[in-house]
Amino acid sequence: MTAFRIFLGTYFIVLVAYTLIVGMNHGWDLGAVFFGDIMAVNWAGQFNLDFMGFLSLSALWVSWRHEYTRAGLVLAVLAFFGGIVFLAAYLLYATGQANGDMKVLLLGPARANS
Repeated sequence: MTAFRIFLGTYFIVLVAYTLIVGMNHGWDLGAVFFGDIMAVNWAGQFNLDFMGFLSLSALWVSWRHEYTRAGLVLAVLAFFGGIVFLAAYLLYATGQANGDMKVLLLGPARANS
């Protein structure tokens, strides 16, 4: 679990720094670029569409883990739009709360303990 947490923390820091550099150099209008590539039906668009599937899966898992509560739905929106920056922070927190118990991490405390 320690190696996983180190990976999450490192990836979080690297991606936040990289995102800030890209945003400062190229602007913050990611939506136009992201969906423009999808509409162009090119390899960048294929990657973006594939990535959007991972974002959707992440959002669905987070909301399911929180049993579709209001907080779970808010976290799902953050997961979809926040990508790995959100998910890394979320998993760092969740792994700490789970105390190394993968069942609790994957299912959430309520489902794992029922």
